[in-house]
Amino acid sequence: MPTNAEKALESLQKTIGQAGPPSEWLEIDQDRINQFADATLDHQFIHVDPERAKSTPWGKTIAHGFLTLSLIPHLAKMVDSDSPLEGAMMGVNYGLDKVRFISPVPVDSRVRGVTELVEARLVDPNTVQMKSRITVEIEGNDKPACVAEQIGRTYFS
Repeated sequence: MPTNAEKALESLQKTIGQAGPPSEWLEIDQDRINQFADATLDHQFIHVDPERAKSTPWGKTIAHGFLTLSLIPHLAKMVDSDSPLEGAMMGVNYGLDKVRFISPVPVDSRVRGVTELVEARLVDPNTVQMKSRITVEIEGNDKPACVAEQIGRTYFS
């Protein structure tokens, strides 16, 4: 009889390569950028000084690349999020593979995430590891802000 993890793996493998629906749009305003700068102690002027940032190629402040990356848990839709995996106890962030910051996120723009399952495998009888490609899109921009491969593990009872 297959374990919950084995059943989940079989279900997940059917969705590999299919992009899920995009997340809701999220506005990146100056307050969010400033709070991130305070939390990370990264107060480079291109992020926090609107007057000085006018002289940059973007003409305004831009979000930190790591701010964009840190929003992935919020922006990424879980694969099959409308029907949780049976017997799953918890999921954890296991790390990242390739991460690229393609385009800067200008202040007062909106971003959203699109998630595609790239790989799913059984790590042990009660653990499934998934690699997802998350693309963070900027509203009105042809190029994404960030593309990252996130690895997560789901533990089953």
